[in-house]
Amino acid sequence: MRIFYILLFFLSAAASAYGQENLTLSTDSKKGKLYFYWGWNTAQYSSSDIEFKGEDHNFVLKNVKSHDHDLRWKVSEHLNPGRLTIPQFNFRVGYFLNDHWDISIGTDHMKYVVNDLQTVKISGYIEGTGTVYDGVYDNDDIVIDQESFLEFEHTDGLNYVNVGLRRNDKLASLTSFADLNLLVGVNAGVLIPKTNSDLLNKGKNDEFHLAGYGVGATGGLNLTLFKVFFIQTELKSGYINLPSIITTPVDTDRGKQDFLFSQWNVVFGGYINLNKKHKAKNKR
Repeated sequence: MRIFYILLFFLSAAASAYGQENLTLSTDSKKGKLYFYWGWNTAQYSSSDIEFKGEDHNFVLKNVKSHDHDLRWKVSEHLNPGRLTIPQFNFRVGYFLNDHWDISIGTDHMKYVVNDLQTVKISGYIEGTGTVYDGVYDNDDIVIDQESFLEFEHTDGLNYVNVGLRRNDKLASLTSFADLNLLVGVNAGVLIPKTNSDLLNKGKNDEFHLAGYGVGATGGLNLTLFKVFFIQTELKSGYINLPSIITTPVDTDRGKQDFLFSQWNVVFGGYINLNKKHKAKNKR
């Protein structure tokens, strides 16, 4: 969770910067502007306890480790219009309430994969499945083998649909057409994962499902070009709680877990000026 701690430091430093009188404020009005962006993320997750409940099982796997989807940069994947939703992506649309504050809504499409062949502790029971895993467990060791015991992924994906409130300030004018800006904000929303889970070879129910909620904070740097386009890098971190995860094709089988997450995002976007008064003033 190195990125998580870096983000906390970054947000603290940013908050301190806001209190300094010599912080350069933007002279360009952003009020009434709409913005949008698209980009990609890499993510990390804390270990978590995952609970599985059904008619023939009720158990908890403790301190389960996971990772995001290992997809290296490929032009054929990341810049192919027909495959835009395949990599881990971020999409957001926002509106500036005034020169510094904006409200936005977006989707963080992360991917979560439980590490295969890791040894964890298990407590609870599995019965009547006809597998070698039938039995009662009390903090025993078990190997998460995706071939015979458990395959567990939110890979299509761990979809965090969230509303955000952000503060924006201009740090410096680098050239006559390039401005460097600082942003910090908070967000909250719902998780609609498409969970790829196969428990005890029962099969998969690969459907989108409202599984829980999340909250988070964001800090970032924005490079605006010609007051129209921008490149932005963000550090984002938060908490996700999933009390209703689909784990098998059986309707009553459910899982639950909660964990911390962190992201590093690189996004590209633009502004659309909806402020008619501001447009008219500029034409004079």
